[in-house]
Order: sequence, then C-alpha cells, then structure tokens
Amino acid sequence: MSKNIVTAALKHGLYTGTIGRRILYYQRLTSTMDKATEEAKRGTEDGTVIIAEEQTSGRGRFRRIWTSPPHNLYLSTVLRPSNPVLSFLSLLTGLSVVRAIERITHLSPTIKWPNDVQLNGKKVAGILIEGSHQASEDDYTVIGIGINVNTHPGEISTNLINTATSLRIETGNPVSRELLLVHLLQELDSLYVETQKGKFPIMEWRQTVNTLGKRIEILWGTRVYVGQATDVDNRGNLVLRLDNNSTITLPAGEVTLNRE
Repeated sequence: MSKNIVTAALKHGLYTGTIGRRILYYQRLTSTMDKATEEAKRGTEDGTVIIAEEQTSGRGRFRRIWTSPPHNLYLSTVLRPSNPVLSFLSLLTGLSVVRAIERITHLSPTIKWPNDVQLNGKKVAGILIEGSHQASEDDYTVIGIGINVNTHPGEISTNLINTATSLRIETGNPVSRELLLVHLLQELDSLYVETQKGKFPIMEWRQTVNTLGKRIEILWGTRVYVGQATDVDNRGNLVLRLDNNSTITLPAGEVTLNRE
C-alpha cells in the first residue's frame, strides 16, 4: 500500500485559502472525476480535492482512457466559480501545472493548446474540465489533473512511447509527489483567487503555449479546420489563419499538429 500522499504533503506545509481546505484521499477509485462529481452534487464546498493513488477507469478529454498506474498524481477539484472566472479555468489550471513542475524540477514545460502539458514535445500531464451550469446555486465545475510523475520508461505502453513521458524520465531521478502536490494546490489556489479578483494571467500563459506559429488541424464539433495558429486572445481562445488567409477564433477543441 502506498503511503498517504496527503499526510506527507501536510508535513511539508500546505497553505491555501480555498483549494485544498477539504481533501479526500483514496487508494483506488474508478476515477477522481467521478468521485468529485458525486461530492459536488452532494453540495461539497468550493475547493474540495479528491486524490487517488490509482484509477481503474481514468479518462481524459473526449472520454479517452487515461492509463493510471501508481507512483503518479491523480486529483480532481470541485469549484463553484462565477461566470467570469469559469471561462478561464482551463487556462489557469494549465498554468498552475506548469508552475508546479518548474518549481520542483527546474524543467521548462509548455502547453499544447488548449491544456496538454508537455516536456520535450511529449505529454506529461492532462487536464479535464466538466461541470453542471444552469445558473443556479447548485452549479459546479470539476477540474481533473493527471501528472505522470514517477512512471518508468518501461511502464509507458508502446503506442504512447513517442508521445508520452514522465517527470522521472525527463529528470533521470525520482520526483517527490508530495512536494509536487503542495506546489500544485498552492499555485492553483493562488491563480483561482487572483482570477476571482479580475486578474487574468493571459501573458504568462501565452508564453507557455507551444502551438503558436505551427500548422495544425483542429476538430471542432464535426468540422475540421486547417491553418496556422497565429495567436490566442484574452480568453485563451485560439486564432487560426486558414489557407484562404481568413481567420477564425476557436475555443478549446481537439488539436492535431499537421506535419506537412
């Protein structure tokens, strides 16, 4: 049985105002997203965090399977943000992951728009955002974060070996999950509070986006758009110049880098 990462994190000092005031820890869950959604529907407070050592049915965006072996970090957070903050949650979550990884590894992660965190062009962390928004007091958002922390090269499946990595692989050494958890929750809490005050970290986030300047394909709904990613606007939406020189602005969709 793995040691309780929450107890270890608290010993290092975890100081947050909202996110992490209530933390629920499990050895195994189907998915932290499922458990967080369950807690949200029961009325749990803003900032509740669900952490699991393993997930038996972890998932990413578009219901993709997120393989969840032990030694990594899997968590979901229940938030009840105002509408102005809601549209920035993907942005601030990605930035919090980047900041936390930088703090403990001194590596320089980047973001493949909209919110895949990469190291050397390979995915090291994924973010999933789901929720219920009906303009009522029961509205909630659940943010899921999965970070490959101490996965060994041999633990990455052959179909992902060219696209996935871990902090251990990139640094060559084991990485403290509890320290990563402390920095992640503190960075997410800080950005969440600042965003509620109307301070949006667009410029810092933009500097981490590695998609700009690249020719990409974006699946949005049932349509595929092809062109060059030229910019992101002040809400994190992507500005794409199409092959006919017209431009469109798209919210977070499915991004595939075009290698032509």
